[in-house]
Amino acid sequence: MLTASTVSSTAVQDLLSHCKTLGHIKQLHAHILRTVSDHRRSSFLFNLSSSSSSININYSLSLFSSIPSPPEPFLFNLLLRNLSRSDEPRATILFYQRIRHAGGRLDQFSFTPILKAAAKVSAFFEGTELHGLALKIATLSDPFVKTAVMDMYACCGKIVEARKVFDEMPQRDVVTWNTMIVRYCRCGFLEEAFELFEEMKCSNVMPDEMILCNIVSACARSGNTGYNSAIYEFLKENDVRMDAHLLTALVTMYAGAGCMDIAREFYTKMSVRSLFVSTAMVSGFSKAGRLEDARDIFDRMEKKDLVCWTTMISAYAESDHPEEALRVFDEMCRYGTEPDEIALGSVVSACASLGVLEKATWVHEYTHRNGFESSLTVNNALINMYAKCGGLDAARGVFEEMPTKNVVSWSSMINAFSMHGEANDALALFARMKQEHVEPNDVTFVGVLYGWSHSGLVEEGKKIFASMTNEYNITPKLEHYGCMVDLFGRANRLPEALAVIESMPMAPNVVIWGSLMSACRVHGEIELGELAAKHVLELEPDHDGALVLMSNIYAREERWDDVRKVRRGMEEKNVLKEKGVSRIDLNGESHEFLIGDKRHKRSDEIYAKLKEVVSELKLAGCVPDCGSVLVDV
Repeated sequence: MLTASTVSSTAVQDLLSHCKTLGHIKQLHAHILRTVSDHRRSSFLFNLSSSSSSININYSLSLFSSIPSPPEPFLFNLLLRNLSRSDEPRATILFYQRIRHAGGRLDQFSFTPILKAAAKVSAFFEGTELHGLALKIATLSDPFVKTAVMDMYACCGKIVEARKVFDEMPQRDVVTWNTMIVRYCRCGFLEEAFELFEEMKCSNVMPDEMILCNIVSACARSGNTGYNSAIYEFLKENDVRMDAHLLTALVTMYAGAGCMDIAREFYTKMSVRSLFVSTAMVSGFSKAGRLEDARDIFDRMEKKDLVCWTTMISAYAESDHPEEALRVFDEMCRYGTEPDEIALGSVVSACASLGVLEKATWVHEYTHRNGFESSLTVNNALINMYAKCGGLDAARGVFEEMPTKNVVSWSSMINAFSMHGEANDALALFARMKQEHVEPNDVTFVGVLYGWSHSGLVEEGKKIFASMTNEYNITPKLEHYGCMVDLFGRANRLPEALAVIESMPMAPNVVIWGSLMSACRVHGEIELGELAAKHVLELEPDHDGALVLMSNIYAREERWDDVRKVRRGMEEKNVLKEKGVSRIDLNGESHEFLIGDKRHKRSDEIYAKLKEVVSELKLAGCVPDCGSVLVDV
């Protein structure tokens, strides 16, 4: 026969399983207080506290605090699990401390949620205490507890202690291996993670896709390509199930490392290709110089975000395809994607490469129409663009109208003046920069030294070069030494130019020796020119410019046997001088010309007009200055 308390107990348990809201919990709480006898009430309240923890943590803890006697572990373990999964894992630690203070005892199922919470909040003291308690009550033999202890140490930055716990485990499942490998990866110990990965394979535990995903992601983040081949071989030798996460990690890693054929192999295996992974492929192919492959993936993408558009625009701009960069930008605007500073920077760079003032003006107007007139990044790029397009006054206008300027702004404008031969303006701006207490950087000094070089002020240039180290603590780079070589070379102080090269702390490159060689040609210094040419050809044996320049140095001095010797050497090596290219923009259309090129649709008219102009110049008595004309082969 059922007693009243039994009926009440059954009813309460049934109601407990149907509680879905805090309101239901409160109603049941009141029902328990009214109908359940005092000696049985604690058990019901413990159950209610645990069950309600998934609905409202604070109310659950309040219920638990109202119970006078310490509960048995099976009554509060559910509450511990729910607390550890909540947004407030520290509440789990506080609850654990409350249990200990009330005299409650833990069992093997209590440790894992508390240790997980300790790991989340890096509660090292409490975690260590739990480790000791687990040893004391002999629950550390439980693999779940031991794995949780190991993870706690790793999350608290105690990776050595974590590995010690790992090594002491008599048996390890795939979860244990994964936990240790993941923690190594996240702490930056990639070598140790990979060694453990190899040890895992030797232990006949097959790594799953989660472990591989973590290893691959860590390699991608670190930029370490040393393990790429080993991972690829493992995947080929073993039948590993590749889910979307693993494939994404593999594509990202191999694309980032420039292994584009392998990246594409995994990319083609993806049934659904995310925007992120497709953009990684576009970026990877672009950096590898495979623009057609990059564009193929780009065109196949159903959706494109700003990052993707910018990646494609930048790829064309940086690969000397400015017109295509502008076409993609135009397509992006029609697509309805608003550009940011980075995208506009690439567009401005493309216009700078074109060197067409009309395009530059259009881009400038676009930036103003779209609210970028105050952007420091965009304005700095505009200065550089106008300088390369021949719009020095426009560059100056952008500079003067900028609401804020940084060292890049000043350096860009100084370089613009120097590039256009306005050395006095460059040096005056440098003086103004110092007056406004803007600290110059290494780029600033390239422009200043270039200005001194073209103005022929050697002593002033020497002082500026010395001030880099003495006043500004800037270590001169290759470009600065190059400016000094050019400075002395232009002034026909060639021994000093050579002394600069010999004093350089780094190895001089082709540009440095080429600068000296050019000065030797201008000033007829054959012996030093031969020395410079020797160094150029040691660095680049097939350098066409050095061979042509040396040929012309000999020709100037009428050393025709040496000229023929250089030419024969070029013919034997099949070295041809690279033709220069000119580009003009007329009525919105770009025209490109090479020396002797007849591909242009109106080439006959162009050459006829050129011949007519040359004839008129001769009739007018104009005599060309051939002193700087190279005798080509």
